[in-house]
Amino acid sequence: MKGAVKWMAGNHVAANLLMMVLLIGGLVVSFSIKQEVFPEIELDVIRVVVPYPGAGPEEVEEGIILKLEESLSGISGVKEIRSTASEGAGRVTLELLEGEDVDEVLQDVKAEVDRITTLPEESEKPLVSKVVSRREVISVVIHGDATERTLREYAEEAQDELLGLEDITQVNLAYVRPYEISVEIPEETLLDYGITLEQVAAKIRLASLDLPAGTVKAEGGEVLIRTKGKRYTGIDYENITIIESPDGTEIKLGDLANVRDGFEETDKFSTFDGKSSVMIKVFRVGDQKPDGISAIVKQYVKEKKGNLPESLSIDIWNDLSEIFSGRKRLLVKNAMIGLVLVLIILGMFLQIRLALWVMLGLPISFLGAILLMPPLDVSINMISLFAFILVLGIVVDDAIVVGESIYEHRRRGKSHLKAAVDGALEVTGPVVFAILSTVAAFLPLMFVSGRMGKIIEVIPLIVIPVLAVSLVECLLILPAHLSFGNPVSEAKKKEKFFYRLRTKFNSRIDRFIRDTYAGVLEFCISNKAITIATAIAILSMSFGLVGGGIVKFNFMPDVESDVIQVTIEMPVGTVMQ
Repeated sequence: MKGAVKWMAGNHVAANLLMMVLLIGGLVVSFSIKQEVFPEIELDVIRVVVPYPGAGPEEVEEGIILKLEESLSGISGVKEIRSTASEGAGRVTLELLEGEDVDEVLQDVKAEVDRITTLPEESEKPLVSKVVSRREVISVVIHGDATERTLREYAEEAQDELLGLEDITQVNLAYVRPYEISVEIPEETLLDYGITLEQVAAKIRLASLDLPAGTVKAEGGEVLIRTKGKRYTGIDYENITIIESPDGTEIKLGDLANVRDGFEETDKFSTFDGKSSVMIKVFRVGDQKPDGISAIVKQYVKEKKGNLPESLSIDIWNDLSEIFSGRKRLLVKNAMIGLVLVLIILGMFLQIRLALWVMLGLPISFLGAILLMPPLDVSINMISLFAFILVLGIVVDDAIVVGESIYEHRRRGKSHLKAAVDGALEVTGPVVFAILSTVAAFLPLMFVSGRMGKIIEVIPLIVIPVLAVSLVECLLILPAHLSFGNPVSEAKKKEKFFYRLRTKFNSRIDRFIRDTYAGVLEFCISNKAITIATAIAILSMSFGLVGGGIVKFNFMPDVESDVIQVTIEMPVGTVMQ
């Protein structure tokens, strides 16, 4: 270490080159690095959903949940199985053990579910899928005095228009009921015509079908043949022929049944400002930036407002990019305040030039860490920004210690180069161990298991590189910048105002140290028993305040939110209006 410090202090070009690599490299990477509201993580969760139309929670538990749990309990790699029986559907969620191959377990789950032959006949086909963490950015709400179909049509139009915009690739409708065409045939009608419900269903199935018929070779090439008979509206279904008489008379489905072209009968509905609504959620994909997506959607909503009927309105809802942008603004604001405070404090007690070089250690450390983020697979997100804010108050401490040590050696009359080398080497040990102790405090966060571990591991992956770059900056770059310049006597002449200001501050600090601090220190050293007893008493009092509940202990503090959420549980059979 001594040789490296001495060599870098005498080679300004190498030090400046290293500094420029960290600054420019970090700046370039910051424009291309992935940005997201929350970090992408694999949830290691598999979900099985079995729709059971018309069934209550007790029937779902008996006919669906218990059979799924019994079948899935023997699958290896599963940590926990959670089940929910609700009206019309049963859900089983499997949380996997750390390190298990999700795709492999998914295939095992599908195989076990396919082996179950005792599910109720009325239940639909089980849906087995991985739970994916989707990266929602912003939502658009269309609401007003209109029918559900009208709202749905305008929402689908907006969805298509949003997908046509640049940099938007995933848009989904939310809080809407699926389309459904229902066919209701009275039992008396079936008896009158001598047909069964199964025969009607078979006729409908055959009449609504897209069927490929192969290819035919022709002189101009191969011709693809297929029938397109898929029906999509209630009127199309009403025209399906169910009965053909020998005399050519045809009985259509519309003659036998009540065909309703509407929505699935569920209790799902949504309102916005007291009026019916449809939500359109916009997601971030790949390297898309939340700020950019939010700006595009807001501009679209602004233009769309004038193209809707007077009875309908369109608004923005749940813009998560605002939280992300606010965290970035907070980081920049705190960094600027920190830089100014470092400049003022060091300028008062040391030198303006030294304060400027120490202050530069903050952007060097941060941009150097950003340069290392892509290899570490870390993005700019809420957690990484929190880590930057967390380390903001630590990162310049070592540079201040090294800078003050070099300044002290200058005051002893040494040359700038000699003072830079001796001052840096004098505090190298304490600075290195101070950094290592901080690294040791954050390192365990990288080994936390589970879903929470995948989120908080981002914190040490930011803090440790920042501290590492800060160590390089204060021991290799800073001494090189302070190894040349005017002698202290000439600096005094150039900084007359600051020199007089520093002299006043330093004289008062020296007086405080000599008259107050020295006396307290001497008393503590002379009365070891009292000092140790006082320290133990303060420590015991601290534990007592926590143990007695005076100082609250929470894993996650309660923070006021911008959103109020209300959950109401009602008895089975309650009519939703």
